[in-house]
Amino acid sequence: MELKVTRCEVRDDGVATVWLDRPGRGNSWTNRMNTEYRYLMAKLDADPAVRAVVVTGSGRQFCVGADAKALGFYTETDQEYLSTVNLAENARPGHGIRPEFDHDMVWHWGLRVPVIAAINGACAGIAVAIAGFCDLRYAAAGAKFTTSTPRLGLPAEYGLAWLLPRMVGITHAADILFTGRVLLAEEMKEIGYLNDVVPAGQVLDRAYEVAAYLAHDVSPASATVAKRQLYAELLRHDVGAAVDSSKELIGEYMQRPDFSEGVRAMAERRPPRFAPPSPEDLPAAPSTGPSRD
Repeated sequence: MELKVTRCEVRDDGVATVWLDRPGRGNSWTNRMNTEYRYLMAKLDADPAVRAVVVTGSGRQFCVGADAKALGFYTETDQEYLSTVNLAENARPGHGIRPEFDHDMVWHWGLRVPVIAAINGACAGIAVAIAGFCDLRYAAAGAKFTTSTPRLGLPAEYGLAWLLPRMVGITHAADILFTGRVLLAEEMKEIGYLNDVVPAGQVLDRAYEVAAYLAHDVSPASATVAKRQLYAELLRHDVGAAVDSSKELIGEYMQRPDFSEGVRAMAERRPPRFAPPSPEDLPAAPSTGPSRD
């Protein structure tokens, strides 16, 4: 696929970076960006060399939300919204793990690899959901966050009414979703949305630091199964079943090579050397499909 509004790079250490790449438009979200983003994430998830993915924005902003021209389109047309965003030809990253994950944005939770949002600047509208469905979030000091929708006459979008109460609590979620006010990164960390806030210009380095650790010191199989346990148990609400399920998984994963390597490394007091994921652990790579504007 020809990339027009995103960029991608895979480092030798197994850390991949995806840039939302419309810096002249605040990296604003479009259907084209959605198509490319899904394609890239499916491709990276299927690459055994990739151990972690960092998502960030080009220039000084993360993503200012939906493109203003795209929003204006819906005030001038009779075309129904869902038909313009539910595109059958789009890649389906993270699908097939759990039915609950087979939806827009929630597919992040079905990915094999941990995904880290490096929020380098303004994060508005749909971008709050994109970052929220990533696994870890780091932001630049002073970065501004807003859901925007209350000032547009729209409801909470892309699952934020489900996600935010579980991340920051009902009280803070109500504030964010009802008012659409601007919150700085420091407040977003205080209420639990962000893992850390670092000086402007260092957020990508901080995300890379965490991603490199995951890529080098963590079993890829363990990262994948723990990620899927985390979100599956969030949906199940049954602590006893969570304990029993984890015990079954422990027995299964003790038969894997990563467990033997981890035990040897601990005994020898050295860093573990985990092999890439097995072919059966990898999803299918997406087809490139025809390029479209």
